[in-house]
Amino acid sequence: MLIQQDPIIVGVLDQPEVARDISLDVVLGMFSMAGVLLLFAALGGLVVGAIFIALRRAHDAKAPPTDSDHVRLKL
Repeated sequence: MLIQQDPIIVGVLDQPEVARDISLDVVLGMFSMAGVLLLFAALGGLVVGAIFIALRRAHDAKAPPTDSDHVRLKL
C-alpha cells in the first residue's frame, strides 16, 4: 500500500520552441513607429504654433496705438 503503483514519467525530450531572433522586420517596424510619432509631434507643434500666432495677431490688432508718431509694423 505504501508503494506507488504507477511510475512518474517526466518528458525531457520535449524542448520549448526556439525564440525568434530580432529580424530586419522588427527593426524597420520600430523605426517606422518612431517616424509616425515624430510626424504627429511635428504636426501638433505646427498647429499649436499657428494658433499662438493667430491669437497674438488678433490681440495686437485690437491694441490701441501707443503714440501717433509711430507706425505699427504689419506683417
